Amino acid sequence: MTLGQEFHLIKDRVIIHFTENNGMAFGLELGGEAGKLTLSLFRILAIFAIAYGLFYMIRNKYHRGLILNVSLIFAGAMGNIIDSAFYGVIFSESTWYNKAQLFPAEGGYSSFLHGKVVDMFYFPIINGNFPDWLPIWGGQDFTFFRPVFNLADAAISVGVILILLGQKRYFKEEIPETSNLHNEIVEE
Repeated sequence: MTLGQEFHLIKDRVIIHFTENNGMAFGLELGGEAGKLTLSLFRILAIFAIAYGLFYMIRNKYHRGLILNVSLIFAGAMGNIIDSAFYGVIFSESTWYNKAQLFPAEGGYSSFLHGKVVDMFYFPIINGNFPDWLPIWGGQDFTFFRPVFNLADAAISVGVILILLGQKRYFKEEIPETSNLHNEIVEE
């Protein structure tokens, strides 16, 4: 696909829209090549930290739901770093007019850890205008859900949301047994 090319799966509500993300979520990025390398190295460190945390949770028999949700976050982070690390090495650059070529003779458009991340899912569920009386955004167009994302982004988001929703089950506070405390007081 060329940049911006899209296929409408369910009218104008479920769309496969090809775009490339230079940096972090929602198109944010750190400036230049040094910023891209810094972001990639940070992602790798985060993956190692999440992997260590998963190992620790499994070894210490944390709640299975928490382990599965952190695994979703880990898988999403791995997917994005693999895309960022290798996409630029094995593909030519995508443009609005030309499709990227796999393993081009002249090499990829970027070096290891400097590639872009491909995003493709777009769900513009509600389109409308903000009311004119609203400060700052009055009269402007809005779309809910505007971000274009990939499966790795979805895994990270679902993992985080499920941890937030299940935190009471996952992080139960252990209350000391009052009977032992009572026995110690009575014996004194």
